[in-house]
Amino acid sequence: MTTTKTSPKTTDAVSTALAALLADSYSLMSQTHLAHWNVEGPAFFELHGAFQKQYEELFGAVDEIAERLRAMDVYAPGGLQTLAKLSSVTQLPQGKAAAKDFVAGLIDGHETVVASGGAARESAGKAGDLETQDLCIKRIQTHEKTLWMLKSYLKNL
Repeated sequence: MTTTKTSPKTTDAVSTALAALLADSYSLMSQTHLAHWNVEGPAFFELHGAFQKQYEELFGAVDEIAERLRAMDVYAPGGLQTLAKLSSVTQLPQGKAAAKDFVAGLIDGHETVVASGGAARESAGKAGDLETQDLCIKRIQTHEKTLWMLKSYLKNL
């Protein structure tokens, strides 16, 4: 039996940038889950539910990014220590924090992921890897929409 192997346009720059996007997305998912668990106050129900939707969406995104790496014949990084070393997302405060502080911290995290998604998009564009570029564009759009929502929450507080 003979098979034809398709050759994705893999470069070290694309796979490195995609691994960083994976690590940042995983970290943001974890930080969003932390906010979901620990948020308190008058907006608890609203934020608790919003954070859950966000971390569930991020869980799917992490899988999609990792599977894109595998489709490129690159092994996806994993494990908390490995992903933490690769991630640029700042950790949220541990324990008690004001709801607005959780929201502000998640804004910072989403901005970091937009930046890493942009870097991966640019690397993929230079390599002519339209599929990875498309994935990155979709991720950036999702994070920009979430940023709009989180920033809107903080207005007039």
